[in-house]
Amino acid sequence: MSVDYSQTPLVDLYGENCFSEAVMKERLPKSVFKEFKKVQAGEVELSLDVAEVIASAMKDWAIEKGATHYTHWFQPLTGLTAEKHDAFISPEADGTILMEFSGKELIQGEPDASSFPNGGLRATFEARGYTAWDTSSPAFLKQDNSGLTLTIPTAFVSYTGEALDKKTPLLRSTDAVSAQAMRILKVMGNTSSKRVVSSVGPEQEYFLVDKEYYLARPDLKLTGRTVFGTMSAKGQELDDHYFGAIKDRVADFMRDLNTELWKLGISAKTQHNEVAPNQFEMAPVYANASVATDANQLAMEMMKKVADKHGLACLLHEKPFAGVNGNGKHNNWSICTDDGINLFNPGDTPHENAQFLLFCVAAIKAVDVYAPILRASAASSGNDHRLGANEAPPAIISIFLGDQLTDILSKMAAGKPVEALDGKMMEIGATALPKLPMDMTDRNRTSPFAFTGNKFEFRMVGSSQSIAAPNVVLNTAAAAILDEFATRLEKASDVNAEIQKIVAETYKAHERIVFNGNGYAEEWVTEAEKRGLPNLKSTVEALPVYMSDESVSLFEKYKVLSKAELESRVDTYLEVYSKQINIEAGVALEMATRLIFPAVSDFAASIAGTITSIKSVLASADTAAQESLLGDVNAQMECLLKTAGVLGKEIDAALELEEDLMAQAVAYREKVIPAMDDLRECADALEKMTDKDVWPYPSYEDMLFNL
Repeated sequence: MSVDYSQTPLVDLYGENCFSEAVMKERLPKSVFKEFKKVQAGEVELSLDVAEVIASAMKDWAIEKGATHYTHWFQPLTGLTAEKHDAFISPEADGTILMEFSGKELIQGEPDASSFPNGGLRATFEARGYTAWDTSSPAFLKQDNSGLTLTIPTAFVSYTGEALDKKTPLLRSTDAVSAQAMRILKVMGNTSSKRVVSSVGPEQEYFLVDKEYYLARPDLKLTGRTVFGTMSAKGQELDDHYFGAIKDRVADFMRDLNTELWKLGISAKTQHNEVAPNQFEMAPVYANASVATDANQLAMEMMKKVADKHGLACLLHEKPFAGVNGNGKHNNWSICTDDGINLFNPGDTPHENAQFLLFCVAAIKAVDVYAPILRASAASSGNDHRLGANEAPPAIISIFLGDQLTDILSKMAAGKPVEALDGKMMEIGATALPKLPMDMTDRNRTSPFAFTGNKFEFRMVGSSQSIAAPNVVLNTAAAAILDEFATRLEKASDVNAEIQKIVAETYKAHERIVFNGNGYAEEWVTEAEKRGLPNLKSTVEALPVYMSDESVSLFEKYKVLSKAELESRVDTYLEVYSKQINIEAGVALEMATRLIFPAVSDFAASIAGTITSIKSVLASADTAAQESLLGDVNAQMECLLKTAGVLGKEIDAALELEEDLMAQAVAYREKVIPAMDDLRECADALEKMTDKDVWPYPSYEDMLFNL
């Protein structure tokens, strides 16, 4: 796995396992390559003849590298990835084989769809599902201990065409925002751009712990987080881990992780220590949303794989440890043209200013109008532990623009003069904006949605989540607002004057969503309520928003998700939520009754034995301290059994509600989780009293300060 870059230059290694555009250009006939680029641009449909040539070149490249199998790689509603491997072999009558891979096999696969979650969209006996090649994302070679597999990114749909995955609506949403953004660019005189794509750069946070400790913790193994555990005497309060020197063992892991990602053509660029002990972050260079989504799924998978080889466990849960920061995934989102124009870049000329201001207020309106849906896109049981916990954005959606941009838009909305670069009043399409420094806004980590110079950073996404869902919402919401703007501009006799009017009206109507202050402050909760901003604190509150009339209308209008597809997602995510909490609760019960109670019983017996031994030798000895400790331990043991009994009953009651997914999720949220909290309080109190050598699993101190 380790590579000596003095012997193997990175420029030679980068992308060696990726069937990239450069590889295609080298291996395909010029006419086929040009035709494929038209397919990627949405100008023509992919023909079987072109697919045959590409499939042959792809197969030859993969076999030369040592691959024997191929797979259609897709992203079902589990939030993970899935694959079914097929060999290239085709038996001949004489007992020999040919190595074949057809255009039809490249374009479409047929995995069994019956056992993937679908929220009632399909009956169990309806097993057929189809995978369709996503031409926007490159194929790659996936490596395991047995060799290499040609891996083809695909969308996954049912026999009747419904989306059974996270990729299909993402591709549809990209088409939607492209269509509406191009209408605006056309009316503004842009004749060079042919398509618009959403560009995404997800920052990925994670924890590393020694694998020995991980394997000794049933909760970490089965749920990804600790359901019990008291904070060590030292946590993150000294801020000594954040951006600190990277330890050798972690640096070795990071180096090998980078190597594996670079081989796949994934541009892992930034790495550093995060706030909590043993917490780290990796960030790639931006890519189109489809490629970025695939790359992030691969990165999460590779983190776990590489960690294992280093005797480590990689934790991607949003809150693995109580008392220290959890893991997030900052989703940096922008909209760019196919010829490299970032529509959220303020630029240096009047035309670019007009374009920027128009697209900026479109994003502001989109986030204000569709805030509940955007919040729902980041909802999960893990993220419920993290959001609003003084380490991550609150559950209230707001936008941070920075003082300078806020001042400009506020003045425009009020009809007040805005000083342009030449010192005169700014006129859209005629004068240029004051310079907006790239780094002027990236200082408010409490904001869920922050403008950071040429992009918006959605900071609410959980570390273990696919970035597909939030980008589907952002793209579709932006498409809806851009549609409104385009219709006005296409009818306008003076485009610049209409842009000025749209910018002023839109900001004035939606400035309630803009907040540049401390999102952690209690005062903000009160202020947000006064402004009428929704505060959906939990997954159970957020997910039903997907089925609101506003949501259904939005997604159906732009052909991103049908009502049935939305309903299937809500049902699936509610079911996943309940199952995750059920597993956590079950693990907590097991650990409390089968690990903690027996261990502490032995500890209590040893204290009692000590008291008896002392008094047998010295009848007048004062054993008040030991007796007090024994009394406290015994009281907490009784608490442990009592709260465990309550938790068991609440679990049973929640399980009986399986026919009503919403009611069951509410029961887990309102009954099971509080019962788990009560049990944890008793267990953690016992950990503080019990001899460390007797305690049945590794402590927070062991896991967070031993690498």
